[in-house]
Amino acid sequence: MKPILVLQHVPHETLGTIETALTEANLPFEYLELFRGIPSRPDLSQSAGMVVLGGPMNVDQTAEFPFLAPEVDWIREAIDRGLPVLGVCLGSQLIAKALGAAVRPNGIKEIGWYPLQLTAEAQQDRLLGGCDRDLTVFQWHGDTFDLPPGAVQLARSELCENQAFRYGENAYAFQFHIEVTARMIDVWLDEPENRREVAALDTIDPQAIRNRTPEEMPALQTLSSVVFGRFAAMG
Repeated sequence: MKPILVLQHVPHETLGTIETALTEANLPFEYLELFRGIPSRPDLSQSAGMVVLGGPMNVDQTAEFPFLAPEVDWIREAIDRGLPVLGVCLGSQLIAKALGAAVRPNGIKEIGWYPLQLTAEAQQDRLLGGCDRDLTVFQWHGDTFDLPPGAVQLARSELCENQAFRYGENAYAFQFHIEVTARMIDVWLDEPENRREVAALDTIDPQAIRNRTPEEMPALQTLSSVVFGRFAAMG
């Protein structure tokens, strides 16, 4: 069986509950650890789909992170092949860039738990259809994307207009993190670069995020199980 190719940008950002959904669907997966260097171009004819994970860099930092430039080409190839593609946070921004849309600073960083609204179009979507329109999700981003030409907006929030989109039938971009577990949130908050980022923001209280996590996690895990289970069924 062909595996799902997972593009990983930093060690601490992993599949999380996406892994659970893939495992339950008996779908193999393999990480491409881009932080270790630029690998050979993957043979996407041997992949069942692609997941593009998050990371602290932005899509235009190609000098510091040279894997970003070829990665955009691989994402575009996967979309053109009609493979199921899912991008999370940085991954969503890379999908937007691969589709010709601008990626830029959001103006305000969302780090922690935030409200999110699904669009009317999301109610008919194969991944998000039937989910509550008003959600609380975990966020960690400072950039955002414009909606690519031909894409369908699936979610927005007060602080970030474009939170999710679908392109065609198989490509999905989620700015938010519904793949996180409570353990992942703790690891992210403790990661040194992340700690420096949070410490520089007067509006973010990491302990408040930790305190709220047990309250929000059950609903998030239910949501992720539905959404990622449906994505796995596409593979």
